[in-house]
Amino acid sequence: MPSVADIVRRFGGGYLEAHGAAVLPSHRRAIADLAACRTAALGGRLWACDRCGTTHHVWHSCRSRSCPQCSGDHTRAWLEKRRGEFLPIPYFHVTVTVPHELRDWLRRHQVDGYGALMTAANDAIVAIARDPAFVGGTVGVLSVLHTWSQRLDHHPHVHCLVTGGGLSDDGSVWHPVVHRDFLAPTRAIANGVRGRFRAAIVRRFPDLDIPGEVWRKPWVAHVTVWPAGEDAILEYLARYVFRIAITDRRILAVDDRSVTFAYKDRNSGRHKTCRISADEFLRRFLQHVLPKGFHKVRYAGLWHPSKRRHLLRLRHALLLDRPAVIAADDIAAIAAEPTPPAGAGPVPPIPVACPHCRTGHLVFRHRLSPIRPRAP
Repeated sequence: MPSVADIVRRFGGGYLEAHGAAVLPSHRRAIADLAACRTAALGGRLWACDRCGTTHHVWHSCRSRSCPQCSGDHTRAWLEKRRGEFLPIPYFHVTVTVPHELRDWLRRHQVDGYGALMTAANDAIVAIARDPAFVGGTVGVLSVLHTWSQRLDHHPHVHCLVTGGGLSDDGSVWHPVVHRDFLAPTRAIANGVRGRFRAAIVRRFPDLDIPGEVWRKPWVAHVTVWPAGEDAILEYLARYVFRIAITDRRILAVDDRSVTFAYKDRNSGRHKTCRISADEFLRRFLQHVLPKGFHKVRYAGLWHPSKRRHLLRLRHALLLDRPAVIAADDIAAIAAEPTPPAGAGPVPPIPVACPHCRTGHLVFRHRLSPIRPRAP
């Protein structure tokens, strides 16, 4: 099955030659990373079977956040870190989409524009939720920037996970949402984000030439309640946090000139295919590579680092109100688990079976140095 990395390795050099200095540094780095991912260019490790002697090369990954093959590792690491921070409460999923009249400007000013958009979404939700008619306290907001549609077009929007309740300013009182299935009016959220976004970019760009009617056009916001358990929310959210413009499984075919991929049409709800030139595919894919150092995940309100002490204390209090219940199957599994003898040390990892003979196990031999050094 073809992958995005295969497309980059096959057509990336021609793309760089065709567009020259117009290719952004972040795009050049993404092309270099994906082309080298899991190849001898990055080095790796050599393993050998202890039975048949067959050697196996395991090449290092590029660890780029734009790489479909490396996003899974980032997801698992993020999940483990977040499990101790989430509260055992309902959550709301808020999505805010930018009108198409502003998308070209955002593409030209990614750092300032995307940053202002995420800050505006966080601040608007926190401010509206403070109203006693909705929450009456400081909610936690985790926002994630996405810039693509299913067809890889430029479609900037922000996904926000919002706590179903807020904390008082002194950190002593927890205020649950007034209505369990309602956070705040979507129009109020959309207008709040629009107003804050406009104010932020006007301060940054006093000579902004965007027509006034653009700011009178309503923005689109959606709010969905997530009543599922903490683990289910984390698993679902992780797919948003580390989702990239397109995954390898959507690549259907690659020939000498074009790329065919699958997408879901939002209007009909049906799955369709799109066939475009390889150059156009790379252009669409690379326009969603964010500038170096840009944070696509941000925390606000109760989840802001300055509120960490209040958050941990609140989590403990809520967990005490909802004691954990261990299922009968879990108890049986724990009882059946063997107890290591005292002083035995850490349990060794399970050996990996040899994919060649199926009877031996792989044994590490030595490291493999990169064929060429990576660019700075």
